[in-house]
Amino acid sequence: MKAMILAAGRGERMRPLTDHTPKPLLSAAGKPLIVHTIEQLVAAGYHEIIINHAHLGQQIEQSLGNGNQFGAEIRYSPEGNQALETAGGIINALPLLNNEVFLVVNGDIATDLPFSELKTQPVDLAHLVLVKNPVHNPNGDFGLESTGSISDTLTKKFTFSGIGLYHPELFRRFPNGIRKLLPVLMQGIAEQRVSGQLYSGFWMDIGTPQRLQELDSYYQQRR
Repeated sequence: MKAMILAAGRGERMRPLTDHTPKPLLSAAGKPLIVHTIEQLVAAGYHEIIINHAHLGQQIEQSLGNGNQFGAEIRYSPEGNQALETAGGIINALPLLNNEVFLVVNGDIATDLPFSELKTQPVDLAHLVLVKNPVHNPNGDFGLESTGSISDTLTKKFTFSGIGLYHPELFRRFPNGIRKLLPVLMQGIAEQRVSGQLYSGFWMDIGTPQRLQELDSYYQQRR
């Protein structure tokens, strides 16, 4: 199974840190965020990795190269200066992802989720990993039925972790261009073809300088 890391975001809430450094290259415990993710993916058996980029994207390519240093094969999906949003970025990268289910991980999260377990997860159109609602997203994003189906109608909702398994069919219905992920997912959810799971282990959305410092402290303590 191939994996894609979403690394095209501008990182507005991280400014001024991201004025001259792309967000995925910001460091925690002396290592870029995206390198932590790459190493986790490789350890879990994902050796073919696609990375999209936009803002200062050449820095990402220069830093990571072809992936040999990590035991991976990295290919890039550049979007120019205008990022295509999450779904648009995935649609743009579909030629690199073939016709099989693939894993997508946001480039600005940290987690100890065992990615290897997702390799055997059955997928129709999509399978989303949900987490308990953090302080910055108290109302959550999606409900989870007892059957494992994702719902938009349940009162109790959890937060989408930015980790998902997708079948290319989910995205082939839409043309290239700037496109957010939520409307794409909602169409699959309406068809009852999106499943999910709740992960209760470590997860962080590294969206602000404060959270980056918290992650740095977390990694330092683990050492």
